Amino acid sequence: MTFTLDEIYETARMILFEKLDIRTTTLGINIKDCVHSNFQTFLNRVHHKIVKYGKVLTKKARQVEIKYGVPIVNKRISITPISLVMETHAKTKKFLQMAKTIDNAAKESGIDYIGGFGALVHKGITNAEKILIRCLPEILASTERVCSFINAGSTNSGLNIDAVNIAGEILFETAHKTKNGSGCTKLVVFVNAPEDNPFMAGAFHGPGEPDFSLNIGISGPGVVRSVVEKNPDCDITQLAEIIKRTVFKITRAGELIGRELANDIGVPFGIVDISLAPTPLPGDSVAQIIEAFGIEKIGAHGSTFAIALLMDAVKKGGAMASGNVGGLSGTFIPVSEDAGMAEAVEKGALTLEKIESFTSVCSVGLDMVAIPGDTPPEIISAIIADILAIGIINNKTTATRIIPVPGKKAGEKVFFGGLLGEMPVMEVKKLSSSKFMKRGGRMPSPLIALKN
Repeated sequence: MTFTLDEIYETARMILFEKLDIRTTTLGINIKDCVHSNFQTFLNRVHHKIVKYGKVLTKKARQVEIKYGVPIVNKRISITPISLVMETHAKTKKFLQMAKTIDNAAKESGIDYIGGFGALVHKGITNAEKILIRCLPEILASTERVCSFINAGSTNSGLNIDAVNIAGEILFETAHKTKNGSGCTKLVVFVNAPEDNPFMAGAFHGPGEPDFSLNIGISGPGVVRSVVEKNPDCDITQLAEIIKRTVFKITRAGELIGRELANDIGVPFGIVDISLAPTPLPGDSVAQIIEAFGIEKIGAHGSTFAIALLMDAVKKGGAMASGNVGGLSGTFIPVSEDAGMAEAVEKGALTLEKIESFTSVCSVGLDMVAIPGDTPPEIISAIIADILAIGIINNKTTATRIIPVPGKKAGEKVFFGGLLGEMPVMEVKKLSSSKFMKRGGRMPSPLIALKN
């Protein structure tokens, strides 16, 4: 891959003035080879492997940052889903010990977050997975860097409503064990979860992955917003083309850095995730891209169409630039992490139902959404089921990060800090779906799954 001088200057401008960065470098690590019948030996092996490669990742990432002048915001690790390696040690006490071991290893090696402490339960739940999921509130409350996921469905298997019902209970319990419900920011409930996603909290090193893989998550909402603002009079077709070309350039820069970093660490390069991931910083907002399109405030009629246009252009631009696009690769719209989204909620332009409609065309759905702390678990489960059903029927990844905030009511603000930002608590309908959700079982896979 070669670059012209003009491309280098343009990339420098994106970094200096438009907040282009490598949002995350996530090293996927297989820990299946750490399994041992002696649990302490197992813990020691996991700790040693994470620290060994985590230190290399943080060291080499800093060197690449200095070499290219491109900020790498987060250094992260994803591991084999913990439920797959703990079957013979499936006790609450041992899951807690493993979580603290992983947390300490991440801290020792300078890793920001470590993902994979979760379970693939899209068609059913084993006894070990039940124990794991039930102890997640204690794990998320007692660790700092451990992130968890529950993959509760897939287009091929349908939606596991029993798992979704448990997820609502777990989120409610986790919220009441942590300040402002912050433990819930580290738990994602998925359908069709990708095995190579570099973004937290849902990252894990999937069963189909090699021993190691280095996955890159790039982000450039500020860059895209800038080019949109410079073209106020172009038509929709031209607008899509401008965005596509811009994301092409962003992806090329991300792949260059990802490949070099993987080579320096001595592991295979995995994928570039081209998702537009916002931050609370001014100008680094997906909502502001939509508003630059000509929509007064995100949430207005036309917003879903605008996000669909943005998503399609982002994917086309990334796919042109790299043969290794993967992960989620779309547009994140986390409410608290995007200052424009949070502002739209505060002004009443954006409701829970409107964000749900965005899920039909974007990556994640209800992401970093705060709801009243007294929302019953069965309503939380029903909200999750709505979002996941969209993913099942449309054969795409959808996910939720919902935070019931203890003691807070709709309209009151909650502050999470750092990249997690702040937002008003969103109103939730009190109408019950509990009789329907309590039926349990599994939503059958849709007809689209019968494609062999």
